[in-house]
Amino acid sequence: MNRIVERCCGLDVHKSSVTACVRVAKKGVLHQETKEFAATTQGLFVLRDWLVSFEVQLVGMEATGVYWKPIYYMLEDDFELWLLNAEHLKHVPGRKTDAKDAEWICQLVEHGLVRPSFVPPKEIRELRNLTRYRKVQIEERTREVQRLEKVLQEAGIKLSSVATRVLGVSGRAMLEALIGGTTDPEVLAELARGRLRSKIPALKEALEGRFSLQHALMVGRILSHIDYLDETIEELSAEIERVIAPFSQKVELLDTIPGINRKAAEVLIAEIGVHMDQFPTHRHLASWAGMCPGNDESAGKRRSGKTHKGSPSGSEAPSSVRHTPLRRLKAAISRPSMSA
Repeated sequence: MNRIVERCCGLDVHKSSVTACVRVAKKGVLHQETKEFAATTQGLFVLRDWLVSFEVQLVGMEATGVYWKPIYYMLEDDFELWLLNAEHLKHVPGRKTDAKDAEWICQLVEHGLVRPSFVPPKEIRELRNLTRYRKVQIEERTREVQRLEKVLQEAGIKLSSVATRVLGVSGRAMLEALIGGTTDPEVLAELARGRLRSKIPALKEALEGRFSLQHALMVGRILSHIDYLDETIEELSAEIERVIAPFSQKVELLDTIPGINRKAAEVLIAEIGVHMDQFPTHRHLASWAGMCPGNDESAGKRRSGKTHKGSPSGSEAPSSVRHTPLRRLKAAISRPSMSA
């Protein structure tokens, strides 16, 4: 088999250690050496110097959770790095050790049998971390709103059946009054503002329930948590605005697409960057995002070709191989805005 890379290294990555295998072909003679390093910063400095001593050209590593990230970030300025899809690194059964895994990765890279995953540049990675964390906070806020509705229903308070927004100005005033001990439905209904005042009779009926001290405690904690999440989301959005400022023109351009608002545009840039060089065609991008059906045919029979659900953690995915979508990218398109 032809050797594509003369000096390469394979890394088997774990939480506390990294096993490295270097293969160097010189004058027809193959030299191989395997060594284990600590996954600490000092250990990675030693790994980097060790690779430099062999004049390594290409380093391949498996995308293991988040443990690959500090190693990648430490080595990316000195070597060409390939982040590899674990599905493409299947080993022969019965030969599973850290040293064997590192050697196998190195051989696959050496002979060009694997393709690298897409890892965004540094300026995009910071934006990606922020947008993903904001998405987590938005999802948590949605769960808290659902918990609030559950508590109110348990207490017999049917506010959501009359008011469109339970956490609007009127709804929030009524909830604060309930927490403060006011349970008279007529007094609570009078707290309505704006167009909701036309529904005062319905509000009086909806606000008559069995709101106890336990319900008051739970609703108070839920509202405090929602306020905290609102503040966190606002701070993250402000930081995202600062980080994405160099790409503001790209954001405005994406915002012109029907169905894409500003938040969705920010997520799109954070997930795929602003340069499309990693995707040979638009079809590759659609496949990477999990929008294309797959092919599964054997002996003339076609099996299911349904699309992949995507990575729930949003880990990096190969740019040239299908079945590697990002669930967050789909969510950015289907649910771009935060719901109250």
